[in-house]
Amino acid sequence: MSVDARVDAWATLALKALPHRALFELLRALGDPVAVVKASRAQLQSIVPKATVDRLLSPVPSERFAATRTWLEAADHDLIAWDDADYPRALLDIAAAPPVLFHVGRRDLLNRPSVAIVGSRNATPQGIENSRAFAAALADAGITIVSGLAVGIDAAAHEGALAHDGSTIAVVGTGLDRVYPARHRELARAIAVQGALLSEYPPGTPPLKENFPRRNRLLSGMVRGVLVVEATLSSGSLITARLAGEQGRDVFAIPGSIHSPFSKGPHKLIREGAKLVETAQDILAEIVGVGAATVAAADTATNDVVREPKHAALLEAIAHDPVDIDTLMARTQMAADEVQAALTALELDGWIAPLPGGRWQRVERAPISRTRA
Repeated sequence: MSVDARVDAWATLALKALPHRALFELLRALGDPVAVVKASRAQLQSIVPKATVDRLLSPVPSERFAATRTWLEAADHDLIAWDDADYPRALLDIAAAPPVLFHVGRRDLLNRPSVAIVGSRNATPQGIENSRAFAAALADAGITIVSGLAVGIDAAAHEGALAHDGSTIAVVGTGLDRVYPARHRELARAIAVQGALLSEYPPGTPPLKENFPRRNRLLSGMVRGVLVVEATLSSGSLITARLAGEQGRDVFAIPGSIHSPFSKGPHKLIREGAKLVETAQDILAEIVGVGAATVAAADTATNDVVREPKHAALLEAIAHDPVDIDTLMARTQMAADEVQAALTALELDGWIAPLPGGRWQRVERAPISRTRA
């Protein structure tokens, strides 16, 4: 079987979107993808239901196949089937492992130790800071960061790894010829160079709503653990965490304010048995049993560069929950113009961030590694 014949057969099967179990049964019975594509109706019907046979024998639109083949011919674009040596081995242990993955970027990352970082799209400034910081610290320890390229926590996780010359993988719910959301085109390009993009969906697949929850089983399945940074009780991140638990992966959660809806998800997970984490060291100790010295040194280095801010009294009054100006005036006995000036100074120095409704939130300087070994 030639390489081109094998790739064409896998591309054809991916475009037909057969049920995974049926395709595995066909491959087990017939031996390889080329044999499956060339099999007669009688052969196929002796293995799988008629509906699957009808789908398999229906023609793939020629323009769709040509577009997929053209995409595969581009540099660093390829197709990784379940019998490929570079296929993420951890996925072979999960239910409904995709027979084929479309891939851009580095293959060598697909079987390295990795952690998924997930959370809300409408993240708070503190959530964004935490996501970046944890990703950076884990990347410094040699862990590949996996996420979904969404706005909010996902994007911050990818950015945190990239900023520290670490590796990151984006597992997406569209074809890899598209970037969703479109605002992340530059981020996707950076990931393709320094990491990898993965999708079970062939080129041309649009951002269909039902594909993203399905994608989550891959996010959780290919990693050693999943970190939920922020999530409301309706967040898709809780689906990823549930799948991780079912797949035997570690689930980690960062606690937050009891008043924040974005802490409700992590708190629920912690009550259900997820591991409460405050630093990357907590995660490293669980998944690899090493890294304590690396992250402890990072904590010390970070503490050395964080200095007492101007307007420390106002910062103390903000505490750790969102607060409005009227409340701050009452707590500090400062005039409105004094509070506003102090808030502006603290924001410019990176100590606080504005929230909707005229409220403000403190942004903790989460410990991250500043150097690489």
